[in-house]
Amino acid sequence: MTDFPTTEIGGVAISRLIIGTNWFIGASHYSAAKDKWLKRYQTLENIVSVLEACSAGGLNAICSGMDPNVREALLRHEEETGRHLYWFITPDGSDIEELLDNIEQCAEWGAEFCLPHSSYTDSNLLIAEKRIEGMEEISEKIRSLGMIPGLSTHRPETMMISDGAGYDVVTYIQPYNSIGFLCAVETDWMAMLINRTPKSVMCIKPLAGGRITPPTGLSFVYNSVKPIDIVCVGLLSPEEASEDIALARGILTGTKETHELQYTRSKGDLMPPQQ
Repeated sequence: MTDFPTTEIGGVAISRLIIGTNWFIGASHYSAAKDKWLKRYQTLENIVSVLEACSAGGLNAICSGMDPNVREALLRHEEETGRHLYWFITPDGSDIEELLDNIEQCAEWGAEFCLPHSSYTDSNLLIAEKRIEGMEEISEKIRSLGMIPGLSTHRPETMMISDGAGYDVVTYIQPYNSIGFLCAVETDWMAMLINRTPKSVMCIKPLAGGRITPPTGLSFVYNSVKPIDIVCVGLLSPEEASEDIALARGILTGTKETHELQYTRSKGDLMPPQQ
């Protein structure tokens, strides 16, 4: 395994780039047709091959919902490589009872970090009362099961209210990218809020579901967040994983590693003359 820059979250050293799973489960944020193709393409073997490329490149964590296919891929990856990936899992629930039941399932599956999904968090965010319904009980449940608590949200108010209330969470999930895709407020506001919280923030959608190229998207996010923040990116293939990992490492270490540009005939006049 190659070393990759890390930060500490809940006492655990986590690589500052971690594996996203929307490409694995067919959630493209692009079109129904792309979702269908992804679900057909992403066999267990294909997913495991991406995980193996990621862990070989120094990534040591993954974020997903309660997807049994992701769990099976994680088990297969560790069995085949001997490398463990820390699991940030995002259970949901239509009410707190269902959420608490799902949190128990997350612990049984072996997740180390548990962050209630935005579908619960944001639906139970009571801004006027400056609280999140049931949060104390939720964090206590997560801790009692040996997991580290956090919150997944698409609303920046969640971070402010959680910090103000002193909830037992160590990290937040928040969409953040250069075009503001799925961000609740403008990117300069998102940057300010991410930098203002003392907690680590996992920035998701850094490439806006494929709308932003990796050099642009990764540079923007890493250069505008805290040194303790991490980025979660979906990776479709081992080749894409290796390329994005090299880009991220270069940005974080200041080495500016070169990467192969995508060539098309229309760029022919931009190429240097042959010697």
